Amino acid sequence: QMKTFYEEHLHLDDEVRYILEGSGYFDVRDQDDKWIRISMEKGDMITLPAGIYHRFTVDENNYVKAMRLFAGEPVWTAYNRPADDFPARKRYLKSLAQGAE
Repeated sequence: QMKTFYEEHLHLDDEVRYILEGSGYFDVRDQDDKWIRISMEKGDMITLPAGIYHRFTVDENNYVKAMRLFAGEPVWTAYNRPADDFPARKRYLKSLAQGAE
């Protein structure tokens, strides 16, 4: 099960995660396609924008219990990289370009 989350992927909707127990790492790509590692532990929440490539892994404690929050109907589909043709990916890249101006 965890292997699925470790594959680099994106979603067509924002992904909101709340860590209920344990700890782990979200890895996201920066504008230069380099990894940024975000440490998460109990009580932390993160919102990953639609279209951002990311993955998740546990840390040395090897345990996490996370809740995913949805606005509206739950959509769980993950699209493994490469998934550059989705409008959500293109919108995300455009937002990065606008933020850099």
